[in-house]
Order: sequence, then structure tokens, then C-alpha cells
Amino acid sequence: MKHLILTGACYVDTILNVPYFPREDDKLRATVAQVRRGGNCPNSIEVLQQLLLLRQKDKKSDGAVPRTHLIAVLPARDASATAMIAESFGPRSSDDDDDDYDSPPPNLDLCLYRPGHSTPASSYIIRSAATGSRTIVNYYGLPEMEVHEFQEAAHRFFGSYQAAAAAAAGAAAAAGAGAGAAAAEDSSLWHFEGRIPETTLACIQHLRSERNSSAGTTCNKNITISVEVEKPGREGLRELAAAANIVFFSRSWAEAIRRALLFCTWGAQGASALSPRSGSSVVSYRAPDVPAENIVDTVGAGDTFVAGGLYQVATNKATQPPNGQWAADDDTIREILVFAVDLATRKVQIDGFQGLV
Repeated sequence: MKHLILTGACYVDTILNVPYFPREDDKLRATVAQVRRGGNCPNSIEVLQQLLLLRQKDKKSDGAVPRTHLIAVLPARDASATAMIAESFGPRSSDDDDDDYDSPPPNLDLCLYRPGHSTPASSYIIRSAATGSRTIVNYYGLPEMEVHEFQEAAHRFFGSYQAAAAAAAGAAAAAGAGAGAAAAEDSSLWHFEGRIPETTLACIQHLRSERNSSAGTTCNKNITISVEVEKPGREGLRELAAAANIVFFSRSWAEAIRRALLFCTWGAQGASALSPRSGSSVVSYRAPDVPAENIVDTVGAGDTFVAGGLYQVATNKATQPPNGQWAADDDTIREILVFAVDLATRKVQIDGFQGLV
């Protein structure tokens, strides 16, 4: 079975729509107020859940649909905010009585719960109708993840799925598919939000050591590492990107790291990508034009792009060489790029993420 494990901060967002951005000491009435679960990786997982459900219902997969997992620091297990975050992921069942498909929520067993803490990481987002600007104030009062905690979570993951991996290999062998087919199904894609480069780099190095070890199952061997880097001034991001197999970065961080599969978002202009296999050839795709009056909510558009890219990478057999060393020809890269950009374009035209696909 394939697994998508996303590691990053999980927030509770409070979004206020206002006629204009207030001056200091102003009192202003919001036109719309929303409270919802946020954070780059949780947002991407919400989109992935919809894509995987659609894939399952359309029977596009010739194997098991990948399972999603989240590694995030959360308040105590019994905190109301923790319950709200867990409930926000689903599960969602079809309205059709004769349809047995559903979208299982992401596995939260690998999350880090902080006893004695009841307040989640929080974002307060003010959206101005006058200018279209977004002003964001973050609060993060939880103890950050430490490297040994990630190592323990990874150990639990590989331990939990070792028996499943052996069973899958046995089933593939019995069906005459061979070890190669079993290995293709038994893989994991680990995606990181590059918030704290030093910690994240150590986590990536741990996974690389798992991949290079002579012990373990094929799930340990078939590890792909993906990272999103956003802040150009943050020290350590270059080293972080160089250690990953797939890199998502913004226009403001457009310095190439040539040993990885690179995705660079350009906002309304679309995105570009570069694969190690394609030499110096950059593949670009311009986003479809969207009238200004149709743009509803840009919060999470980048997370949606990342989800689209991860989904395509995880389900496109043309991009799956062994040992996580991802590379693809220009046609495959363009297919991934078009899918992710079009998905993000749909996202900005709806409020939130529900009904995206």
C-alpha cells in the first residue's frame, strides 16, 4: 500500500472579511466570520482526501488507494480544539445509498499531543474587500516537535505497516505479479513544511538513513521525500531543499536545486517545473484567466497546488523509479503541472475546500 505522510503545523484559522483594513484603535464590523482548521499540510490533506475519493470511485487505480497521515503538534488529546481538528477531516460518505465508497479521514496516530495545553496554534486572517489584501497574525504556543519525536513517529509507522507490507508482497507473489509490483505498491511519500529547517533536515536525514539501510521492508526502501520552502530569508532552506527528492517553492525563492524535481508557483501566472532528467528544460503552464469578480478565497491556494502535485506524483507510474529518486520526462512533468495549477485555479473560486473536486 502507498502512504502519504505530511508533516507540518496545524492551525485553527479565524477569518474575518472586512470592508477595509482598520486603522490602529479603530472599531470595525466584519461582514463575514469563519473559524476552520488550517495549516499548509492539513489543507493539502483535505484536498488529497477529495482527490483520492474521486480516484477510488472512478476505479482509476489498479491497486490500493494511498492512505494519508498527518504528523503535527496538537493540544492535549482531550482538548476541545483537538476534537474539532480531528472532526474537521471527515469521514465523508456518498449520498448514494448503493455507493459503498467513502473517504477515510487521515491517520492522526502519528501526531504529537501536548498534555496540559488546550489552545491550538492559531491564525487570525483579515481580508480587505477594498484592496483584496490578506493580513495574517499567527499564534503558536505549543512546544515544537523535536527530532527524536519524529524518529519515534517514523518508527511507529514502519512498525505498524511491516505486517501489511509482508501481506501485500505475499498477495502479489500469489497473483504472479512479482516482487517489483509489490514494491511499487509498498511505498511512502513523506512531505514536509519547511518551517524549522534545522529540525526538518534532521528528520529528512533520518528517512534517508532508513532508505539506505540494509534492514527493513520495501516500505522503508521506497521512500520519497518532498519539502515545501517559502521564506527566502530563512537560514537553512537551501540545504533542506538539496536533501529532498521533490521541492515546492514560491516565486520569491526561485533558486534552482538541480538534484530534485522542482515545482515553482507563480501565483496567477501559473507555475513552472524542472526535472533532473530534462536537463535545462523548464516546463511552464499559465493558469487559466479568472475574472476578478469570480475570485472568492485565495487562502490555501498554494496548499491546493502542493496537494495536486503530491497526488499526481503518488499515482503516476511514469514518475516512480526505485529508492525515491524521482525524475520524469517533460510530458509527464507538464501533466502534473497542468493538474496542480488547474486545481488551484478552481480553489480560488470557492470558499474553503469543500466541493473542490
